[in-house]
Amino acid sequence: MKPMFTTAILLALILPHSANAQRTCAPRDAVVQKLAEDYGESRQSIGLGHDNSVVEVFASLASGSWTITVTRASGLTCLVASGQGFETLQEQVAAQGAEL
Repeated sequence: MKPMFTTAILLALILPHSANAQRTCAPRDAVVQKLAEDYGESRQSIGLGHDNSVVEVFASLASGSWTITVTRASGLTCLVASGQGFETLQEQVAAQGAEL
């Protein structure tokens, strides 16, 4: 599993349970359009969350901005985290008993 995707899943599992967490949510199409138009971000990774929600990482390879979203079955997409300094990594996982 890629480190950035692992981070996305961990945030999706932790953040929804925060008592003071306030999220910006909208229909998925509107969120994706806003991220593309305003920040130049496109989807970089996707996965299934703990409750069958879709967890996605959007990022701009030009500016390094990134956003993690969670989409529920209803189609409502919520922003759960964002920041700067996005990088893609090509890390390898060592086979059991082997070192990289």
